[in-house]
Amino acid sequence: MPGVVAASPLPSETQEKKPLKPCCACPETKKARDACIIEKGEEHCGQLIEAHKECMRALGVKI
Repeated sequence: MPGVVAASPLPSETQEKKPLKPCCACPETKKARDACIIEKGEEHCGQLIEAHKECMRALGVKI
C-alpha cells in the first residue's frame, strides 16, 4: 500500500551486544587493586583482588 512504511528494527536491536572487555570492566576496583599490589605486593591485597573479581563477574566477564 502506498504511504505505509514498514517498521524496521533499531540497529541496537538487530546487533548483538558486544561483550565487555576485561580490561575495561570495573575501573574503580581495578585501580584500587593495582595500587595495592604495587605498594604492598599481591599477598597483602587478597580482599581487593576478590572485590575486583566479583565486580567483573557481576558484569558478565568470565574469569
